[in-house]
This record gives sequence, C-alpha cells and structure tokens, in this order.
Amino acid sequence: MDTLRGTTAGTMFRNEDNGYSVISVKTAEGQITVTGNMPEVMDGEAVVMEGVYVEHPQYGRQFKMSSLRIETPKTLGAIEKYLGSGLIKGVGPSTARLIVATFGKDTLEVLSTQPGRLTEVPKIGKIRSRQIAESFLAQQASRSTYIFLQQYGISPGLSAKIHKVYREQAETLIRDNPYRLIDDVQGVGFLTADRIALSLGIPEDSVFRLQAGIKHALQEAAGGSGHTCLPEDELIQKAAGLLNAPKPEIRRLLDGMTLNKHLFSDLIGDTRFVSLPSMRKAEIDVAGRLLALCGTSQQFFPQHVKASIADFEARHHIRFSKTQRQAVTTAAQHGFTVITGGPGTGKTTLINCIIHVLGKKANIMLAAPTGRAAKRMSEACGQEASTIHRLLQYSGEEGQFQVNRENPLDCDCLIVDEVSMMDVFLTRSLLEALQPGTRLILVGDADQLPSVGPGNVLADILSMDSLPQVRLTEIFRQGEDSMIVVNAHRINQGEAPLMNEKGSDFFFEHRQDAMKAAESIVGLCLTRLPQYLQVEDSMRFIQVLSPTRKGVCGVDAMNKSLQAAFNPPSPRKEEVQFGELVLREGDKVMHIKNNYQLEWETADGAGGQGVFNGDIGFITRIEGEDRLVHVLYDDEKTVVYQYGDLEELDLAYCLSVHKSQGSEFPAVVMPMVGGPRMLLTRNLLYTGVTRARQLVVLVGRQDVLLMMVNNNLERRRYSLLGHWLSLMSRRLQPQ
Repeated sequence: MDTLRGTTAGTMFRNEDNGYSVISVKTAEGQITVTGNMPEVMDGEAVVMEGVYVEHPQYGRQFKMSSLRIETPKTLGAIEKYLGSGLIKGVGPSTARLIVATFGKDTLEVLSTQPGRLTEVPKIGKIRSRQIAESFLAQQASRSTYIFLQQYGISPGLSAKIHKVYREQAETLIRDNPYRLIDDVQGVGFLTADRIALSLGIPEDSVFRLQAGIKHALQEAAGGSGHTCLPEDELIQKAAGLLNAPKPEIRRLLDGMTLNKHLFSDLIGDTRFVSLPSMRKAEIDVAGRLLALCGTSQQFFPQHVKASIADFEARHHIRFSKTQRQAVTTAAQHGFTVITGGPGTGKTTLINCIIHVLGKKANIMLAAPTGRAAKRMSEACGQEASTIHRLLQYSGEEGQFQVNRENPLDCDCLIVDEVSMMDVFLTRSLLEALQPGTRLILVGDADQLPSVGPGNVLADILSMDSLPQVRLTEIFRQGEDSMIVVNAHRINQGEAPLMNEKGSDFFFEHRQDAMKAAESIVGLCLTRLPQYLQVEDSMRFIQVLSPTRKGVCGVDAMNKSLQAAFNPPSPRKEEVQFGELVLREGDKVMHIKNNYQLEWETADGAGGQGVFNGDIGFITRIEGEDRLVHVLYDDEKTVVYQYGDLEELDLAYCLSVHKSQGSEFPAVVMPMVGGPRMLLTRNLLYTGVTRARQLVVLVGRQDVLLMMVNNNLERRRYSLLGHWLSLMSRRLQPQ
C-alpha cells in the first residue's frame, strides 16, 4: 500500500450518486491524478491518501485511492478557501473573507468551540450564525463516517444521519450487521443496506438479509402503492423474487417473524394478510378512535338545527336539497360525520352552514392536508384554516407532533377538508389530538386520487354504512352552467366529456404526435390563452398538469420546454444548477415538502416559520457568491434558500396531477398523449379536470382521452381499516 500526501488542486470528475471522483493533487514530486470514492474535497485542502499507483492506458500514471484523511487547513488563505468552498451552508467567498478577517488564525477554533461569536462578524445575525455553526460542526463530525460510507454509494446527507445515530461506533456496528441501519436510521432502505452487506461479504442466505428483505417487500408496497398490508402468498412471491431465495424458506422465516410479532398475520375470509406492526397498529388505532367519536358530542335539538338551516338559506338566498339538509343535520347530531361529493355539490357551502348552525360561541377549527388547500378553505369560509401539520405543531427536527394525546387541541369542533389526501398515519395523529367530546367533520371527494402515503382512509370509512355519512350527488345551481363541473361528473360516470361548445369553458385540441402536442401546449400558455382570457401574467393564471413524469409531455420535459419559452437564459439573470435542475431568476417554482422550520419574511418586515408542500412562488434573486436563492410565494412571503436546501424546490410550470391535489387554478392545460395504462386512469383525469376554476384545455389524442375515461381499473389498495371498523363496531353492539 502506497501513501500520497499533497494539496487538492481541482476536481475533474465527480459522480454525486456514489462519490466516485477524479481529482488532481499537488505533491512534492508534482501533480498527480487521483481516482476513487471519496467525500467532496475542495481546492487547497491538505490530504493524506492510501492506495496504489496504477498505469492508465490513456491517461498515464494515476493514484487509485482506498482511504483518505483530510487535514485541517493552517494558513489564513487556506482557511478562507476552505470556508468559502461550499461545504459550509450559507458561506460563500465573501462571507468567508469577513469571518477570517474577524478571527484570523483562530477562525476554526471559534467555529468549533465558540460558534456564538459569529455574531461579531458584520452581516451575520443570530439565526445565520447558528446555521453556519451547525453546518460546520456537522461537516467536521461526519467526515470520517462519510469516508467509510462513500465507498458504498451513500450520500453526504444520509452519512450525516448515520453518524448522528452511531457516532464513533458507526463503522464497527455497520460491519457487524448493516441491516440494522434499516430500523435505526430514517432514510436507509433495504437496497442500501444490502449493497453494503454484500460488499462486506455477508452471504445472500444470511437470516439477517432474508428477514430484512421480507420487511422491505412490505415497506415497498406501502411506499410505492399505498398498501398497508399484503396477501401472504403475494408477499412470499415478492420477497422470493427480491432475495433470489426459495419460497419455502421465505414462508418458514415469515412464520417465525409472525410468531415473534415482528410481523402480524390476520385471516380475513379466505385470505391471510401480513402487516408491519406499525401499519397494523395505525389502522387499529384509527378505527378505535373513530368509533369512540361517534355519538360522544353534545347533541343539538332538531328544531334548533332546522331553524338555523332556514336562517342560513335566507341569508344567502339559496335553497338546500334534502340531501344537503341531511348533511348539516347529521354533522350537528353526531360526534363524527363524513361528507363526500364531487365538484359543484356544495361541500364548501355546507361547511359554512355547519359553522352557522354550531353557533358563534362554538370554538371551531378548520384544517386541510396541504397549504394551498388550507388557503382555499380560509378564503371560502372567511375563517383561518391551517394545514394539519401546523395545527398539530409538527417538529421537523424531532419528527413528531407537539399537539397529541397528552397535549390535545382545545376546540369544540374540527372540520377537515380534502380528506382523500390523508394517509393512515396522519389520520391517527389527528385523531389522537382530539379531546373526548370534540366534534369531527371530515369532508372530501371519494373519487379523487387516494393519498400518496399508505392507507385508503376515506374509502374505508365510507365502506361502513353504519358510520354517520352523507354522499352529495346533486350539482348546485352555480355549477350547472360550468362544463368543467358537468364534465367532471360525466368523466366520473364513465361518459365522454362535452367539449368545444361555443361559449364553453372546456376545450380539446387534437394533436396526434406527442411532440406536436408539447409544442401546442407551450404556444397555448405563452400567447393564445393569455390573449383569449385577456390576462397578462399567464404563468400565474395557467397551470399545466401532466399524468406522467416521463416522456415528451411528462412533467420533467414540459417544465424544461416551458422554462425555455417563458424564462430563457439571459446574461442579466443569475442561475444555479442543482443536479439536472436549472433554477433561474424569474422561474416559477414549487416547494415540494413541508418544512416548518424554514423562515420567511414579508415586505413590511413581518416574519415567521413554515413553508409547505405545494406552495408556489417565483425566484426573485440568486446570490451566486453566497449560494442563496430568494423565492417570493403567492402569499407575499419571501424565503431565502441555501444551495444545500434546493432539493426542496422544483420547477412548477408543469405539475403532476398528484402534486396538484388540494390546489385550484384559474385555467388548467393537460396533455393527452398516452403513457402507462396504470397511470392513465379515470380518477386521475377527474382529479386533473377538477383543479380548474374557469377553463380546461386538453391537448392530444381523443383515443387517449376516451381510454382514460373508460379505465376505471384503479390499482387496488390493500388496507384493513374497513375490517377493523367492522370488527370493532360488531363488538360494541349489544348482544
């Protein structure tokens, strides 16, 4: 084994997926090319490497690295270069100069032991000093772990998580049993642990591996398809294929895992279903709490309800149908009620009527799963609505809700909209936060796409006729003139939509070729629709929704095409590349995960925390030197992202239909050009169409549209909430 000492002098190639790099290192004998899996190194860092010298047939003599030690920079220039290299979040070259100018050769010592002193540096406040210090310390502490894990293709972020759990024991514990990572570290799945294990020489038939693979098959079914369980035979089939192991061996281990309660097996009818303990418990908890809610609230006298409904009708000059009156009455007379209906059936009006019936003195809270859905609910009801995560005070750092069983919500009634988007875990957290006697009213459209997360909560609740529920089918008067509403119901019933009628708000543009369809969509958004609708800011008014991510008309390609049309590169506009994503000043972007710690500020100086999945805004400024991106969101809040946080942003010229759930847009344009049949379903088309308030334009092939209308073969979701509701309700009935 050879040793190489020197100073890094540039990176010629780096694969971010596995850390494989080709770098140049200055040594006493001259420069040499070094190859191998390594952490990100910056120019000017002192390194000590072990490995072997090899002769490359094209590039000549190279050093093939097997291990790496990075030494602490000593000179002021080296310290400044290191801090400004991009490894420390929020510190670019200009900030690095200020820090080194303030602390000199003591800079790294101050950052390590007295990070609070960063406030002595000009332009660095308390919040930013804390961010810089945390980033520096995390970077220092995790490098050794990172160096070990990089050879297995583990990202820097995940390496930091692993280091946080195992600290200095990381390498020893992982070498002993890499599969422990799956249970101990969030974000490590079976495939990652398996790659490490096989590299370390752990045999394919190891019991550790086979048991982890069986669990992985269940977790994959939950994460990929929303299943909370699988039929036993289907699970064995999946696990055997994944692990390249015989089915009898998988069945034997599965029996042992259920016996030891590492998994659970429930015989329902003729089928045995296997569940992860966490999934099974979540569904049982939801069932028990829903049944406990039924009939627990203080009842309203029928005459009071009838009079309040009549008063509401008179005030708003409307006349409810029999079913709509039943919905309000049911909500008033039960501790738990679910109301479901499609667009134009008056769900929002009924929420307002329920609030009126319950009275001004009632402490009523409103909530929805996403920020945009909550905003819509607030505007429609004239009362603040919150995301469920904010309502329950989710702590991203701790990964749990602060409002819970021990610290419940203080309200008389909670009304939740867009319930189809709620998975079983979020539903359980919400139910756990309700005090006995709190009235719960769930509102949603059962025909929309189910939740991204596991479970089929709304559908399972509605399968129980014994639970208080009302289905709205009649279209309200204000929806009768809208072909969007009419066509949404036609699609839902398996009928072709009515299109291109004079004065209509629902159009179809024929394009046989996918490329032609993409070009047409760009033209519609850029010039034709803005002229037709007489709007100037078409990017805010028009939203492209695609059924797929891939393909010429998929989300990824359409975003690039629309970005090139609306916001092309310019010397006057800064831009940053993050992976394959190019973000440019002026771009329309979406925040794609809930971040309750992310800080925002308004133009008048007000500030707060929290940016939510689905929030849409525009990039106003990019500071390349300090690696910062400024985004102004629809609610006039500005958020400053560090480059390391750009994974939370995506272009939003085109969104997937799934990402659009809970949102509404004035105009929606959708491509109809084909794709996987499992994606092109009736409820996906229905969900996309119902996102539009004023205009829908479909572009592509009519046969694809008709295929989607007729494709009601939704992927079945295996879930047991309905089973537990049925079982528990029978037990509660008097014998």
